[in-house]
Amino acid sequence: MTMVAALRVIVTSTALASTAVSPPGVAERLPAAAAVTRPVRAARQFPGGGPGGMGGVQQELKLLKQFDADGDKRLNAAERKAAREYVETQGLSRGGRFGRGGMSGTATAGAKVARNSATKFGANVPFYDAGTLRTLFLDFENADWEAEIIAFNNSDVEVPATLEVDGKVYKDVGVHARGMSSFMSVPAGYKHSLNLTIDWIHEEQSVYGYRTLNLLNSHEDPTLLRTVLFMQAAREYVPAPKANFVRVVINGESWGVYPNAEQYNKDMINEWFKTTDGARWKVPGSPGGRGGLEYLGDDPAPYKRIYEIKSKDDPKAWASLVKMTKVLNETPPAQLEAALAPLLDVDGALKFLALEAVLVNNDGYWVRASDYSIYLDPTGKFHVFPHDANETFATGMRGGGPGPGGPGGPGGRGGFGGPPPGGFPMPPGGPGGPGGRRGGGGRMMGGDANLDVLIGLDDPSKPLRSKLLAVPALRAKYLGYAKTIANRWLDWTVLEPIVTKYHALIAADVKSDTRKLNSFEEFQSGVEDLKAFAARRRAVVLEQASR
Repeated sequence: MTMVAALRVIVTSTALASTAVSPPGVAERLPAAAAVTRPVRAARQFPGGGPGGMGGVQQELKLLKQFDADGDKRLNAAERKAAREYVETQGLSRGGRFGRGGMSGTATAGAKVARNSATKFGANVPFYDAGTLRTLFLDFENADWEAEIIAFNNSDVEVPATLEVDGKVYKDVGVHARGMSSFMSVPAGYKHSLNLTIDWIHEEQSVYGYRTLNLLNSHEDPTLLRTVLFMQAAREYVPAPKANFVRVVINGESWGVYPNAEQYNKDMINEWFKTTDGARWKVPGSPGGRGGLEYLGDDPAPYKRIYEIKSKDDPKAWASLVKMTKVLNETPPAQLEAALAPLLDVDGALKFLALEAVLVNNDGYWVRASDYSIYLDPTGKFHVFPHDANETFATGMRGGGPGPGGPGGPGGRGGFGGPPPGGFPMPPGGPGGPGGRRGGGGRMMGGDANLDVLIGLDDPSKPLRSKLLAVPALRAKYLGYAKTIANRWLDWTVLEPIVTKYHALIAADVKSDTRKLNSFEEFQSGVEDLKAFAARRRAVVLEQASR
């Protein structure tokens, strides 16, 4: 989220909570079948309604039962038309709420793409192979499919489509728009992130073993590279989704390249932990959402408003989460490591924290206490790992690329010039000033290459940082991981061949893409931004971690 977008959220949070989620009078007019009763998917959350005044797990409109006239548990074209008219007349659609943002030029139709023109790869080439650019053909039954996915973003309605990959056809795929700011700030005609449920109707259907696909619009990342780069780095240290690039063709028209990120589900858990048992949560992205594992009392209710459970809603799993947060927050530093050992993968948590801080994830735990995943394994131990990575390798505000003196310096691209060292404090400011180690009370809008690797030591809203790093031995281990990550993943001799390969793989498609969110010039110059960031950030982290 950019500074401008974040400020909009702060300034309008009260209004949004009353108009976007439940417009005046709408609650009284909603039929019982359309009542807002079910936690939304992680990507469909929205500011307002969580503990602390903002954030939390947003609810979705239950439209399916009301408009499913034939009782087949999905909406056909006529049923979707009726549901869409209802959503629009009730003022419940959220598409394009923040305006055009940084979209470049006017979106126009892309080139027509014939199916026989696409290179076909077989099962011997992994679906998430980093050097492969597959073409995904997505066909909706209606020409106004985009209006449908925008209208149904905050509902339980899937828009049906047929998917073709490598010549194989997958019928009855459910499609939903995903994202928060990446959804609301992108108007019709431009790329929205898409969630594809391959097994929506046919339970055994999958694309090379993957039952859900996440096609990302690379909002706030003109390079399109950050998600793929960060996840490649993260997977060397912690469980993290696979990610690569795909071409997307919709109803015969090119929609350009999308980063393609693995879904956090049982399949991903099985890859890392060799089991599908246990409990899974996502912490939805939200400024001020309080998803930092604070102890909120023994009643699970406030936790359920923050953490979105993706597995069976088991009271024992919630009790375990409550217990872990209590131990994390209330155990004195001298006893904390031993007390947490049976409850939390502490070493994994330190690596997770180091990855986000070193590679500056401006959408992650250190800044917003959100946008990450939690897993409780069958032995009763919790694990945390990354989820959202489009704002990593961050130079601060969107458009605030390297200026004189490195990333964040004056005169950066886009006219902003970048944030002050470490980032912008979200009002009200906390003690210690922006980016400082004692920036506890103030929430941060984002950091740049100067971010203090030990930011937030006094921030009670992010106890994974403030509590774990208060233990000298754990802080030393964390700093060791920070140096290891910086030495490898901020070394341009390591990054350059990777960046060059990815850039060359997608450049021609990005150039011809009529739906992209940024100009091709920004895509090109983004490589130099990454290079400047890596050089500056590596020097900063190694100096800070050696104090």
